[in-house]
Amino acid sequence: MYLVGVDLGGTEIKTGLVSKDKGIINKVAIPTEADKGADIVAENIIKTIKIVAEGNLDNIEGIGIGSPGSIDRDNGIVRYAPNLPFHNFELAKAVYEELKIPTFVENDANAFALGEWYFGSSQGLKHFIALTLGTGIGGGVVSHGILITGKDGIGTELGHVIVQPDGPLCGCGSRGCIETIASARNTARWAKEFSVKVPNNMVVELAGSIEKIESKHVFMALEKGDIVAKMVVDKITDALAKAIANFVHIFNPEMVIIGGGMSKAGDALLNPIREKVDFYLMPSFKNSFKIMQSSLVEDAGILGASAAAIYHYEVK
Repeated sequence: MYLVGVDLGGTEIKTGLVSKDKGIINKVAIPTEADKGADIVAENIIKTIKIVAEGNLDNIEGIGIGSPGSIDRDNGIVRYAPNLPFHNFELAKAVYEELKIPTFVENDANAFALGEWYFGSSQGLKHFIALTLGTGIGGGVVSHGILITGKDGIGTELGHVIVQPDGPLCGCGSRGCIETIASARNTARWAKEFSVKVPNNMVVELAGSIEKIESKHVFMALEKGDIVAKMVVDKITDALAKAIANFVHIFNPEMVIIGGGMSKAGDALLNPIREKVDFYLMPSFKNSFKIMQSSLVEDAGILGASAAAIYHYEVK
């Protein structure tokens, strides 16, 4: 028997047929077409499931959908999702009515944590934190072998822990959230700002112009010893070290796993965080956990979504 994992994004739907033992067997990606409304997005999700199933829907025991936003996981409802046309949309019901396969919806950051738990770096652990560094910053927390979601199911918004009270305005309305400092989008923003002051630098050269700078250019330039890249990475890793120290004080994990697009930088990102985090920790927490790179990389969304279905069956 198999599972299906659906990684639902604002621009693209990535869906995979997943074996618990072998991982992803088959996968496909199509445009989300969010501008066409919620029903069309649901139809596109169903289309991808049929494609990866290759006519063998009877062999699928569960469908997991990882969606951004506020999720009512008990009822499979997306209450609100940025960049998607969902407002109290019964997504699980829409898929189930068409395919007659049990369908579960989970917040994408929580799904990432579950994916790491079942398929990635944290297999066998009962206490860990998973952070995903992409356009924004999200996270999930497992404690005592249970995914923490809070009273209303919308807890562990780790990207909105404030690390700089007078910092940049965040989309959530607060200032200085870790997302405003160290997401991929804001890593690129710092590089653009610093490049105005230091125009002749490797980051701009690699990007082609200041306007085209992305976070990947920062880490590419860092390998060449570029001063602007060093300034940016120092800023974002200091902020991430502060945030992680806060998470460690609250949750006391065995491991902090970092994924998302920026995690591809590997030790160029992780080593400065590892070096700085001790400065912000109480002595009793030092050396009590590891900071590791996600092992799932491009397939994290699909595997995480399928893991949400596994979690529902095995734990809930």
